Amino acid sequence: MGLDINIGVDNYDGVYRNDAYDFDRHSLSRTFCYLMCRQYEIEEESELDQIGRIAGVDIGYLYEMEKYPDEEELKFILSTEESEEEKQNVISKAEENKENLKGNIDKSLNLVHNLIDKLNKITNLPGLLNPTDHDTLGNDEYFSDFNLDKGDGYIGNNFGQDLRNFKRFLEFAKSKGTTTVWFNYG
Repeated sequence: MGLDINIGVDNYDGVYRNDAYDFDRHSLSRTFCYLMCRQYEIEEESELDQIGRIAGVDIGYLYEMEKYPDEEELKFILSTEESEEEKQNVISKAEENKENLKGNIDKSLNLVHNLIDKLNKITNLPGLLNPTDHDTLGNDEYFSDFNLDKGDGYIGNNFGQDLRNFKRFLEFAKSKGTTTVWFNYG
């Protein structure tokens, strides 16, 4: 087993327990999960940051989507804090992060749409990325053939397929009344 990335929504039952939810067309691959985690893993500019720069799209908001407080994680963190003041600080920061993402479905959808639109025009994305000493993504494969779906919807996806799945999910979630989305890991 490995770490996976999921898209949290403010109306879980309306989205994930809906007969129209399609895992293969709406989920993000484990490689996308690792891509998101590389922001702090490597000293060089992460691949996602490079892609944002190359495409001319500010991808910083994707990182903001990681800050939504997971209730289980929040409970654990609170249990490790010793003083009431420290606990209040944790709660305040969690509420601030939650408020910063509130109603972000359109912002998220626009970001992903713009990223796809710009990357559709780039023919050799892997060749534009700086090599790293620690390529755990398989850059030459994952970032190649942006316009083709290479995987089965989760296993073997390339970056283009992950972004298209993300966009389809956001459109689906919005159609089901979702107003706020975020990333969680598990």
